Amino acid sequence: MTDFDKPHRMIPVTGGQLAYFRFGRGPDVVAVHGWPLHSATWRHLVPLLEDEVTIHLFDLPSAGQTQWRGPVGFETNAAALREAIDTLGLERYSLLAHDSGGVVARLLAASDPRVQGLVLAGSEIPGHHGALLRAYLFAAKVTPLALVWSLLLRVPAIRRSNIAYGTCFEDPRYTDGDFAKLFIEPMRSPHVAKGQLRLLRSFTFDFIDQLEDVHRRITAPTLCIWGDRDPFFPIEKARAMLPQFAGGAELVAIPGAKLFCHEDRPDEFATHARAFLCGKHAVLRASDHGQCSA
Repeated sequence: MTDFDKPHRMIPVTGGQLAYFRFGRGPDVVAVHGWPLHSATWRHLVPLLEDEVTIHLFDLPSAGQTQWRGPVGFETNAAALREAIDTLGLERYSLLAHDSGGVVARLLAASDPRVQGLVLAGSEIPGHHGALLRAYLFAAKVTPLALVWSLLLRVPAIRRSNIAYGTCFEDPRYTDGDFAKLFIEPMRSPHVAKGQLRLLRSFTFDFIDQLEDVHRRITAPTLCIWGDRDPFFPIEKARAMLPQFAGGAELVAIPGAKLFCHEDRPDEFATHARAFLCGKHAVLRASDHGQCSA
């Protein structure tokens, strides 16, 4: 498993310093994590892709090992990420994003002509205001409730239930392994818990509904990888948004998978992502740039 114990570098941006990790060789791919996660959520995927692409990972504001004093929100997170990418001097790159990180990635793809492709997994959908998401948003905005909930997640039966991570994984026992150590145990700290909650507290459905206009500005090709049992962002609604993308979009389903398909089905996820990045779209072909060989 890829080691995320210590950032490879801290990158100063407006508002703080982003924890940064780099793995692999070849064309550049920036991976954007979702909520309430950090860069280590890609730990199983990195080894499956690093022989063909260079994967750049950042802990977003108020997440993981990033040091943050500025505001937190989709737009400010996208601005911080672009500033960090500018610091790295990437001339062109693709994006790989999941969950709320998919909103950040879409904002970036719509505004940065260097973006060559977008792989999007289990993320917000314009016009979809699902009950599960609304419940999470309500809990996040009631501080005592949210902090108590972050502690209750340490109880295996609770975190496996359908009011917690049972809605995210095919087998909720997945959360008893390294996932718990990386993402649940740290929430014992009120500082960590409050940091993770900052994004949800800035969340509005009005902003999510405006993503349809963002999609019309994304000229790079897009691949959506979706669990066909995702209860947060239903696959049929994800399919319905595909025509919105100016650069064209397609969707592939992982049968039986839920929201965190990149975590518990990394082999299938990597197969689809690699085929898109190095295959028929060839946005990162070896003949143009780097090592992709498919």
